[in-house]
Amino acid sequence: MTTTSLPRPPFDPLVAAALDALGELLPSSLTPDMIPVLRQPNPALPPASDDELSQGGALQVSTRTVPGPDGAPDVEVIVLRPTAAMAPVPAVLHTHGGGMIIGDARTGLLEIAGWAAELGLAVVSVEYRLAPETPHPGPVEDCYAALVWTVRQAAELGIDPERVVVAGASAGGGLAAALALMARDRGEVALAGQVLIYPMLDDRNDTVSAQQMAGVGVWDRTSNQTGWTALLGDAAGGPDVPAYAAPARATDLAGLPPAFIDVASTETFRDEDVAYASRIWAAGGVAELHVWPGGCHGFDLLVPDAAISQAARAARIAWLRRLLAA
Repeated sequence: MTTTSLPRPPFDPLVAAALDALGELLPSSLTPDMIPVLRQPNPALPPASDDELSQGGALQVSTRTVPGPDGAPDVEVIVLRPTAAMAPVPAVLHTHGGGMIIGDARTGLLEIAGWAAELGLAVVSVEYRLAPETPHPGPVEDCYAALVWTVRQAAELGIDPERVVVAGASAGGGLAAALALMARDRGEVALAGQVLIYPMLDDRNDTVSAQQMAGVGVWDRTSNQTGWTALLGDAAGGPDVPAYAAPARATDLAGLPPAFIDVASTETFRDEDVAYASRIWAAGGVAELHVWPGGCHGFDLLVPDAAISQAARAARIAWLRRLLAA
């Protein structure tokens, strides 16, 4: 692994070993010319099948097409519903990760399906358009359109419209945070919570943790610049980036739904995520923050059997259980 001039927290031994192995297959720094290659199907990482998403038959899996933003194409969503549900259930609107440049509605969906099976939730996972072909505000408006559809179709879907949570990891975490801001500001949807898993929040890419992770781990500073530039073009890092693109730019974090935020100690997004939680508290809001020691970005996917990975996943579902039981 490439080192940087800034000292950084150590990796968990299992994470370090996995990163060494990953480094043989994939460089730490992703550049724009690599986007087409990254989008190619990878036989080693097949998408989750409907059978896997059904969690042994506990969930019904369907694909729907919902109205897109004004003047934009319709949006495809994957809907998971508890097979045995007899009453309206809580729901998670899922926005997938991938740095705004890769991924689809099945990316990261297996963990969310596990939440649904364990807690009796419905899930709507959004196939939003990707950058750079669709820059801001296209992706987040696709997600917002899916969120509004979910609430408006609550009766048909068997969903309790007062218990809808947005959730996502990485870029999906940034989109979920943006949806919470949009829902607050537009007043069409009242969210019950937001689950932000190592979210991508700040296009300025200049924190200490971003500098520490240059050339190191998963989604380093160069990769981050690639993702933000794809979404924002030359505006990335400049003075005029809107909060719905980069939620760290929001000047007012009051009035947001309760947030669960987790991040690793040794990843690019650490400082921006900690700062976002701190600003929610400063605005009088509710947030639970976890910084998992020794983790890299996506550590729970890279080394799912590591103690920190198991603890992180348990903490997410425990928070959801408490939130939705309230």
